[in-house]
Amino acid sequence: MLIEENGVRVLTDPGTYTTAQNDVKNIDVVLITHEHLDHFHIESLKAVLGNNPNAVIITNASVDKLMKEAGIRGVQIIEDGQNTEVKGIKISGHGTAHAEIFREWPIVQNTGYSIGSRLFYPGDALTNPKVPVDVLAWPSAGPWLKISEALDYALDLMPKILFPVHDGMLNENGGGLLKRLGTGIIEKHGIKFVVLEIGEEMEL
Repeated sequence: MLIEENGVRVLTDPGTYTTAQNDVKNIDVVLITHEHLDHFHIESLKAVLGNNPNAVIITNASVDKLMKEAGIRGVQIIEDGQNTEVKGIKISGHGTAHAEIFREWPIVQNTGYSIGSRLFYPGDALTNPKVPVDVLAWPSAGPWLKISEALDYALDLMPKILFPVHDGMLNENGGGLLKRLGTGIIEKHGIKFVVLEIGEEMEL
């Protein structure tokens, strides 16, 4: 997602479900909410930084640790309750944990970000930032989310406007996560996991 506020350009979560971010230029800030590959992909981030060497990276300590392991330093850590300004635009952190995917799947750190005191992007959680939200980047699909929860979340925050995000699992790129969940959890419990591709037949 690319956000522009008073001329400041903010890119969020360069992940594996798209490559469009790799060619974007004139980025001032890169926000990363958490470490899952659909939100944080080192090679994509390196491509972004190659095109935007002066961009400020803002994230949490969990992602920063992985960046340091990849040789990326100079990251600004903004977590729950913290804030900073970039070229006059306030960015504040909200929330601490990714929503639960499944009880056997590890929960990672997740930080949602308020940008310019107008737009809120929660990452992979239904965090209430406890501040007015004019514009909500609204999580609309995912392995951790029911549509009823998403709707309740929107009505709880009552933004002036919202638009759906986190819908990558609904396209062909998102199918890989379902396969990983199947092999990582379902088969561990002795259940055969089979993915039928379009047009494929299987005899049972």
